[in-house]
Amino acid sequence: VQLQASGGGLVQPGGSLRLSCVFSGSIFSSMGWYRQAPGKQRDVVASIASGGGTSYVDSVKGRFTISRDNAKNALYLQMNSLEVEDSAAYYCFADSGRRRYWGQGTQVTVSS
Repeated sequence: VQLQASGGGLVQPGGSLRLSCVFSGSIFSSMGWYRQAPGKQRDVVASIASGGGTSYVDSVKGRFTISRDNAKNALYLQMNSLEVEDSAAYYCFADSGRRRYWGQGTQVTVSS
């Protein structure tokens, strides 16, 4: 099982980014994104179940949208109205049975 995250970068406050996570190797139940800022713990941002149900942390509701395209083996996180507080390394994950798989981080920096 492999997950490859991409799409991070430097953006001004109010801007947008789209993160992608391409995966291979298994059928996953739940997938999603965590983020970790320097000196802070890794926290969940959003998740999506195999049936399409989504969940978001309160701080990103209305700004971020998670989606998955099983035909392309891809997971996305559309991030709009970005804030300085959204700056972090973002990690995608995928659950298969009792195992959780992680992609490498992609850095998002929101700064003017």
